[in-house]
Amino acid sequence: MRFTPVFLHLLTLISLGVAAHASYIPHETRSHIPAGWTLARRYEASELLPLRFGLKQSNMDRLEEMLNDVSHPESPNFGNHWTPTQVAKTFAPSHETVTTVRNWLIKEGFDAKRLKVSATRAWVQLNATVEEAERLLKTQYNVYTHQDGEQHIACNSYYLPKHVSPHVEVVTPSIHFDAVLRKRGGSSVPAKKIGLPGVGITPKTTGTIKNLWDELKNCDQFITPICLRALYGLVYEPLAASKNSFGIVEYTPQAYLQSDLDMFNRNFSTALVGKSPKLVSIDGGIVQTIQTGFEYNGESNLDLQYAMNLVNMVGYKQEVTLYQVGDIPQGASFNNLLDALDGSYCTFQGGDDPFQDGIYPDDYPNGYHNPTDCGIAKPANVISTSYGYNEADLSPLYTARQCAEYAKLGLMGVTVIYSSGDNGVAGNGDLCLNADGIALLPAFAPADAVIYSGGGFSNYFAMPDYQKKAVGNYLKNHKPTYSPEIWNATGTSRAFPDISANGANYVVAVDGKFSRIFGTSASAPVVGSILTMVNDARLAIGKKPIGFINPTIYSDFFGGAFNDITSGGNQGCGTSGFTAVPGWDPVTGLGTPSFPKLLAS
Repeated sequence: MRFTPVFLHLLTLISLGVAAHASYIPHETRSHIPAGWTLARRYEASELLPLRFGLKQSNMDRLEEMLNDVSHPESPNFGNHWTPTQVAKTFAPSHETVTTVRNWLIKEGFDAKRLKVSATRAWVQLNATVEEAERLLKTQYNVYTHQDGEQHIACNSYYLPKHVSPHVEVVTPSIHFDAVLRKRGGSSVPAKKIGLPGVGITPKTTGTIKNLWDELKNCDQFITPICLRALYGLVYEPLAASKNSFGIVEYTPQAYLQSDLDMFNRNFSTALVGKSPKLVSIDGGIVQTIQTGFEYNGESNLDLQYAMNLVNMVGYKQEVTLYQVGDIPQGASFNNLLDALDGSYCTFQGGDDPFQDGIYPDDYPNGYHNPTDCGIAKPANVISTSYGYNEADLSPLYTARQCAEYAKLGLMGVTVIYSSGDNGVAGNGDLCLNADGIALLPAFAPADAVIYSGGGFSNYFAMPDYQKKAVGNYLKNHKPTYSPEIWNATGTSRAFPDISANGANYVVAVDGKFSRIFGTSASAPVVGSILTMVNDARLAIGKKPIGFINPTIYSDFFGGAFNDITSGGNQGCGTSGFTAVPGWDPVTGLGTPSFPKLLAS
């Protein structure tokens, strides 16, 4: 690719600008342009950028220690989860951090009246022109065009003063591409990136089913609730449903159809016919019925049909909450969900980063005309999400900040389950990278040749203490022979998945017909259902919810609570991927859950 002389000259000026300010150091750098995006042009100097500086939170160096204190079975504080107020107070940025960033901006010539500090002291906002932002951050903002026609503003890297950098976690907009995608021309068609058909982790189908079977002898061909109950020993009727809660997350325009839910239940659980999940609308989240078919209903129908059934063996006692996130015109992101679940995560009363997240009020026709929903939804004890991004498409700082919020939910006793992807060692969309690699969020499933379970080693996150024994054993006895150039072979990185569950041959009612569906999208709500029933048994005898389960499931106390899977693989990127072996492996994790053993442990 050849740059024009003018563009090359501009890059040179930027480089000289950094060199002239030796007190500045790189804060974030992006090594590649995410798949589907191309560089279009420089952003006009006079355009306005809503700069936001995410401030370093207090006690973040102790977050893992604090989480283990309430999550490890050997801890005397096991199960003593925190209140939201405790979380907000403990991790709020210090007065020194707020003052340092604010004083720097004022020294750089920005009037104090232009600076706004969020109510939670988590962010400082400054509306600046592109010219001002480039001078401040020693960078260059460009316009990138997506193959679907959407445009996005970003830079390749940015710099902060040495004394300011330790107080800032992230600056937006900057290098990140976790962007809201709208249809070409900016129409009001449902278009949030993570909820769009074909984006991220989506279930796959081999077509409709002509002859429906619901007997154990047919479970090798068709998975129905009875198969899963037999497979994982989930023969249990809720005893403490009024104290328990289970949430399923969906992103608009993905939506379930009540007619499909009833069709499924007429065949597999007649007591649930006419029953619906409890809707918690976040940022205008709506169960839309305008766009239908597998691409719009397959995910949500799959999640809710199995979640509602598996936590209600007889009758309808355990309610399932549906967190429907994002309005139709704009949609929403993981950050919008976190804003609603944990008020301390909210950036500003008016919304999040306009280049990354859904921003409300939304002026589009049929948009959500209220401010961003902040702290409006009580987190369920278990929350299952079948959506995910490629790790390499986001920056380390951005993902670390979001990951910390999941840890805070763990402190509050919430179990969060994510599916790990369906493309083996490749990322969503079969994306393969070189040294940057691919890593997704944990919670997982093995399946046959229609999908290959996502698994491997992160390039961003260090291996937590609770994984070191199990993953260390794998690397010692079964270390892959691939070149370190194509996977993280350091032996010190976060490995995934943690556990697994079947992800093949699910019978799901979609658009008035039964289809056979594949994907870790199915595995997440199944695992979530099992853990919800574990919580029920604990609550029934006066115990606390399990909360962040990872330290527990990796401990010796739960060594026999999972069925070890020792065959199979997760091919991708022109390789055979990793292989399932005895013990933990990057195909099936610790194995599949055994409900009776989990109760007995």
